[in-house]
Amino acid sequence: MEQEFDLFDTPTGDRVAPSAPLPVRMRPATLDEVLGQDHLLGPGAPLRRLVEGAAPASILLYGPPGTGKTTLATLVSSAIGRRFVALSALSAGVKEVRAVIEEARKRRTHSGESTVLFIDEVHRFSRTQQDALLGAVEDRIVLLVAATTENPFFSVVSPLLSRSLVLQLHPLTDTDIQALVRRAVADERGLAGSVTLDADAEAHIVRLAGGDARRALTALEAAADSALATRGGEIDLATVEATVDKAAVRYDRSGDQHYDVISAFIKSIRGSDVDAALHYLARMIEAGEDPRFIARRLVVHASEDIGMADPTALQTAVAAAQAVQLIGMPEGRLALAQATVHLATAPKSNAVITAIDSAMADVRAGAAGLVPAHLRDGHYAGAKKLGNATGYRYPHDVPEGVLAQQYPPDELRGRDYYEPTQRGAERHLAERVPKLRRLIRGG
Repeated sequence: MEQEFDLFDTPTGDRVAPSAPLPVRMRPATLDEVLGQDHLLGPGAPLRRLVEGAAPASILLYGPPGTGKTTLATLVSSAIGRRFVALSALSAGVKEVRAVIEEARKRRTHSGESTVLFIDEVHRFSRTQQDALLGAVEDRIVLLVAATTENPFFSVVSPLLSRSLVLQLHPLTDTDIQALVRRAVADERGLAGSVTLDADAEAHIVRLAGGDARRALTALEAAADSALATRGGEIDLATVEATVDKAAVRYDRSGDQHYDVISAFIKSIRGSDVDAALHYLARMIEAGEDPRFIARRLVVHASEDIGMADPTALQTAVAAAQAVQLIGMPEGRLALAQATVHLATAPKSNAVITAIDSAMADVRAGAAGLVPAHLRDGHYAGAKKLGNATGYRYPHDVPEGVLAQQYPPDELRGRDYYEPTQRGAERHLAERVPKLRRLIRGG
């Protein structure tokens, strides 16, 4: 569970065993070899200043897989000349954390040697495990370098966040991935020129990587093994397609990607961009998002952003939710897609949510007077003695089916909540509602 490196003989350089996986062999040996992350490594940027002698600070490296979190932690430790200890939150518990801290305390006391504690996937630590780090981080017994693929503001306890510098790593660009792949083909640590990679194959690996360096190198290694066995080392598009068949999807169902993608999905529907909406739907489906969650959001959106501009939108959304429950996935994707297309292309109106929120605001503010006597229930014994239902006029008794009569409490007479727009089917209501109000209010 704990591993200790002599950082000048680390797994980042030529000393790595030739049998190690390609991503391990190609791990950058210096900061200058790191691709991407210019916002952290450029002149004057946080990590660059830390490496070049700024006051040491505990850091949380947050970013998608394959963006260099472990590599940067190792290089930072090497650059500042400290003992490096790594723990994985997948296998370490409070006992292991406390043992590392105690050893670090002894080394600092007896030899003055400082320790960098690297914790991978720190978001998997429980609150108790994270709390066990606080004292050691506060007293600089260890310099914590933690890595997480999930937003630390969701997954890391506040006291630990306040003691650390949070640095977000970005997915590598296609240009970065292309440079990485070409380096791996040529570099002695990598494939040492034993294969050739044609342009289409390279482009496909870049596309499949999804900004993940590890995934790109794993795909390249698999294609190279196949090409060396069957094609004399020539990697073409067919070779890559035969060895790697699915692109990476950056998504986590409990962190910020979950919220960011569903937010983008709903905002694309609201903005009537059907193509973007389908893209985000596909991302959620491919990442294994709960289809019932997607269906619930569609039902909400049908009323919130479309409403009476297209009354059938809610029917479609509810039907899609029922279809997902009935048939499950993958067939349920069709109903979700149909509802997404319907809602994205429908005319939009937020008049329904505006109306109910305005009415609820009045109720919360105390504007909830007595129900007019003629509207009260008159079916129980003694109701007429209280004056209930007396004077009520039955709308169906008149040809128009609408008559002058007070319906709201006295305090709310004349208060308008629903304001139809001129969009879609609601434009007919925009003409009808004012007429109804004049008839009902006797105006």
